[in-house]
Amino acid sequence: MKTIVDCFGHRVRLTGERLAHILEHPEMGAMAAEIESVLRRPQLVRLSRSDEAVRLFYEFYAHTMVGGKWLCVVVKYDDDDAFVVTAYLTDKPKPGEDLWPPR
Repeated sequence: MKTIVDCFGHRVRLTGERLAHILEHPEMGAMAAEIESVLRRPQLVRLSRSDEAVRLFYEFYAHTMVGGKWLCVVVKYDDDDAFVVTAYLTDKPKPGEDLWPPR
């Protein structure tokens, strides 16, 4: 299990099980290092509209296996814990309240 300090200073767990699940998707196979990078230095972080304990970390990558896409890393924050739920490539960030960069 890895622990990554996110851009907000929180320790986020990335378990081997979650990473293996994410990397099962062919388009995500070469994105393991980028998952950590996006948590540390995202271009954009949004609050989930469906779960206020979830934050969506985004970074745009011009060259992925499927062309220019946003990498989204989904993190759930509990009282004393934070962990990566999943990560995926998408055409655009989901709507929601911007949390990063700070204003």
